[in-house]
Amino acid sequence: MSDASRLRLPDGYEFSTDTARVDVDLVHRWLSADAYWASGRTREKHEEAMASSINFGVYDTASGAQVAYARGVTDRALFAWLADVYVDRSVRGKGVGTAFVAGVRDHLASFGVRRILLATADAHGVYERLGFTPLEDPGTWMIHRFE
Repeated sequence: MSDASRLRLPDGYEFSTDTARVDVDLVHRWLSADAYWASGRTREKHEEAMASSINFGVYDTASGAQVAYARGVTDRALFAWLADVYVDRSVRGKGVGTAFVAGVRDHLASFGVRRILLATADAHGVYERLGFTPLEDPGTWMIHRFE
């Protein structure tokens, strides 16, 4: 087991996959107003995405307030996409984000998926510490955009 897979959230925080705990208003505000990849996303679209995903959260154990969110899109057999990772600005730099992503990665790995894909414009270092690497042959990947 690598050091990254043994990461634990700092005291006072807990990891959950319980979608009922997600503060949808807060998460939508985070993503639509403060995340470059989801800027302007409607709440309806976000709820549709949540409904087809595994939703992850980190919560302050004292108050119950949500401090991080991510979702995994997966077939639960071979492939997963890690999306919408957001850590509240108030807890950044405290180890919450790295431990959170490690927990998400490990949860998705428990299905036996062979790869977890993600895209980031600015957090490469966080993901690299957890074993994510650039695509070995990006020329084999293609995308179709409807924008």
